[in-house]
Amino acid sequence: MSELILVRHGQASFGAESYDKLSPQGIRQVEILAEYWRTLGDQFDHLYSGELMRQIETANCLRSLVPGHSEARVHSGFNEYNGEPIIRMYLRDHAASEGFAAGLRLPITDRKTFQLVLEAATAHWINGTLRPTAEDTDFEHWHDFQSRVHGALDELMQRHTGGSRVLISTSGGVIALALQHAVQLPDNQVLAANWMVNNSSVTRLVYGRGKVSLACFNSLSHLEVPAWRDLITFR
Repeated sequence: MSELILVRHGQASFGAESYDKLSPQGIRQVEILAEYWRTLGDQFDHLYSGELMRQIETANCLRSLVPGHSEARVHSGFNEYNGEPIIRMYLRDHAASEGFAAGLRLPITDRKTFQLVLEAATAHWINGTLRPTAEDTDFEHWHDFQSRVHGALDELMQRHTGGSRVLISTSGGVIALALQHAVQLPDNQVLAANWMVNNSSVTRLVYGRGKVSLACFNSLSHLEVPAWRDLITFR
């Protein structure tokens, strides 16, 4: 049997000029994961990353665990969904009628408000009730995102067999779809699973002989010790 090991990127820079960059805490989270695996003697055969900076920076922290410390192979299939147009369209067309303050716009810097808006917006996204206009050229439909991620997972499972261990640096939405791929999770539960995925957590899929199984989801073994528990974050 072979394995896909999906790591959610370390904490990004919420509220900063660019979110798409690991915070100092995010770098530390992934460094601790790498050291944890080295202590266990874990090695991996291949390393992949999405194209986003926070995904690539996370992969760079894990390079010592693959042969020759090779750079990650970048694969757009593991990019996170773009939340900005989803939120923008929700704020424009739905938010005021669903109890949010009139005139609420991006950027939203309050973490609680941002999470509430994101959850409401992604529910509309999955249900197909966001209506893009000509200005929403950066919008990806839910089923297109789903097909992209499932296709990327299938591609790697076909490419790497014979007991391969494939490490993937990616994001929470992608990991939630990997969970769906393994356990046939309904669409309306996928992003509920996404909200559970912690920074630097580990999810493992085992595959072979035409089957895919979930070995673990959202594991934080490397941080679940008294010295590191303060480093556990979601956003």
